[in-house]
Amino acid sequence: MSLINPADTVEQQNQKLLVIAQSLMRRVEQKSEESGLAYRQFERAALLENQVRERTRDLERTLDLLQDSNARLEVARAETETARSNLAEAIETIDEGFALFDTDDRLVLFNSRFCQDLLDIVPDLSGGLPFEDYVSLVSESRFLSLPDDQTPEDWAKKRLDHHRDQHVVFNVSLLRDRWLQVSEHRTSRGGTVILQTDVSDIIQLERQERDKLRDQQARILQATLDHLNQGVCIFDRNRTLVGWNSKMDGFLDLPKPRVTQGMDFAYLIDRLRDQLVFNEGFDAERLRRWANRASGRTPIAFEIRHGDGRIYSVFAQEMPDYGFVISFTDVTAEREAARALFEMNEQLERRVRDRTQELGVALAEAERANASKSRFVAAASHDLLQPLSAAKLFVSSLADKVTPGDAQAVIGKTEKALNGAQQIIEALLDISKLDAGKAIFKKQAIRLSDILAPLRDELAATAAAKGITLNILDSSLTVRSDPAYLRRIVQNLLSNAVRYTDQGRVLLGVRRSGTNARIEVWDTGRGIAEEDQEQIFQEFSRLNPDTTDGGLGLGLAIVERACNGLGHELGLWSKPGSGSCFSLNVPIDTDALPRVAGPAGSHSTAPQNLNGLLVLLVENDPALASALSLVVEDMGGEVIHAHSADEALSLMHEIQLIPDAFLFDYQLGNGRTGTELYQQITETYGPVSAAIVSADRTRELRQICKGLGLPLMPKPVDRDRLWAHLAQRSRELNAT
Repeated sequence: MSLINPADTVEQQNQKLLVIAQSLMRRVEQKSEESGLAYRQFERAALLENQVRERTRDLERTLDLLQDSNARLEVARAETETARSNLAEAIETIDEGFALFDTDDRLVLFNSRFCQDLLDIVPDLSGGLPFEDYVSLVSESRFLSLPDDQTPEDWAKKRLDHHRDQHVVFNVSLLRDRWLQVSEHRTSRGGTVILQTDVSDIIQLERQERDKLRDQQARILQATLDHLNQGVCIFDRNRTLVGWNSKMDGFLDLPKPRVTQGMDFAYLIDRLRDQLVFNEGFDAERLRRWANRASGRTPIAFEIRHGDGRIYSVFAQEMPDYGFVISFTDVTAEREAARALFEMNEQLERRVRDRTQELGVALAEAERANASKSRFVAAASHDLLQPLSAAKLFVSSLADKVTPGDAQAVIGKTEKALNGAQQIIEALLDISKLDAGKAIFKKQAIRLSDILAPLRDELAATAAAKGITLNILDSSLTVRSDPAYLRRIVQNLLSNAVRYTDQGRVLLGVRRSGTNARIEVWDTGRGIAEEDQEQIFQEFSRLNPDTTDGGLGLGLAIVERACNGLGHELGLWSKPGSGSCFSLNVPIDTDALPRVAGPAGSHSTAPQNLNGLLVLLVENDPALASALSLVVEDMGGEVIHAHSADEALSLMHEIQLIPDAFLFDYQLGNGRTGTELYQQITETYGPVSAAIVSADRTRELRQICKGLGLPLMPKPVDRDRLWAHLAQRSRELNAT
């Protein structure tokens, strides 16, 4: 319990304390007994007096501070009023309507222009008005112009949805074609500032410009439509005619545009029902159902026939605004032309059938005549060969009985002429069999070496007599073909190459191409122009008939017919002045292929096969070259040997063939090295598979080979290592 009331003033509290102190002093003085209790009460009273004095001083200081704070507060209040007055005057000078809502979305401040175009809500605008109430007042204002399909509640909801955005600008339509642009911003403290700007003049000006542009576009569109050859009708989403072009006046019997403008589509269809006839599968009712759809119309096309006989192709399509456009194209002339063309085709087909029958009879007669000719040629050739063979025997026996001299020369020429006649007769016999389809092909497994080796012995002397080099690379592949015809094909190709090569060389090589053995005959002869490459396969066709090369003009004709009968693909590449290459694809007999050797490094005795891998060996040591060639050939590869770098480059240039793999000796003589030759070949022909063979074991050579990515095989060459390198290359080729 307190002795004083805290609600009293300081003066009242001090007065009460003085009265209490005096009362206590009197009570002490009146007591006669000097007991300890009275003394203690006196001391307590004295202590209370000191506390009262200190409290009084504290209260006086507090009162001084309070008076100072009140003075400062009064100054701040005056400054705030001044700032508020200045702010009110400032926003009043703004041309736009201005309003400020606080963080609780209550109206704090606004100027006289705020909502001045909505006079019926101005009396309700006051400080503390909630934002939602402000929006509700605007939505119900009689000056607000809302679309027919929008209610005040819908507008208010949409307006409050905008209020959630950080910054938003939109236009509000008012009566009498007035427009307000409302710009709403968020303050840094979470309040809202609204600016209202009258943009009626700007919108009206934009509308005028837009109307001018629309009128100009309409004129351009009308001019474009009038320029079309088709008649065009345009309907809006309500199926009302809103435009058409001048071509429609001549196409359909309708009133003038000023009358038809605004007509309903159904009414127009009813007016035209008696004038138009729809084609089969389409009618006016189906067109009406299509037009009555609100959206999702798929394009349609059909034809109609006018009462006067004209035919129109009609195309109807929906537009983005869910209206539609219909075009009419007069196709009377096209349909009449098509009908006439159809009748003409009927006549032509009858004539073609009649002529086909006549040609069939003529063809049958020609086939019978050709068969008779083939039988005659075969019989005559067979009969002629008998006395011709006897004549050759008589001439041969006569040559042994006369003495050397002029008679011996005559006999030699006679024998040569008889041989030529025999070759012609045999060629004619072959061609007659092939043309008559009586040639019998007996396909079987054939080792190519059995065909190539005899041809090498047969043609080597002829090539040497002409001073050209003949290289026939042996092959260990086994193919399936007719032995006699395959030998005749290869013999004719080689004979032609030797016959038409005046200098250089002829090369026959075999490479594996997937499941086929590709036999290629290259020469450095005269070459064949592209326009003459079909002619050379015809009978008795020779590009230079005035030459004395002994050709009969039948060899390539036999080659082509035999290849067709055997199913072997025949190819030709040739360039005048550079030479030619005839190629022949013969299927490999997979059952006859030997097994491939085991992995490198294993000393298995199983046979090794490189499948005809063509290797160019550049080695100037004859003994080592022979040994390497023998090893590679034992593995199933083919070797072309060159003694020097120049010979290797010359050989590749002449035969125009890039070998499958290269083996280079490092020291090639005349200062040339295998690595330099490798670089020269790759610069000319592109990347190739190669390896260096050398007895040089220096670190320098190893670094050079490593830099070029070349394997280095030290001498003496390890057979397993050589096999591993070449077998890897063979697998790469087979994989491609």
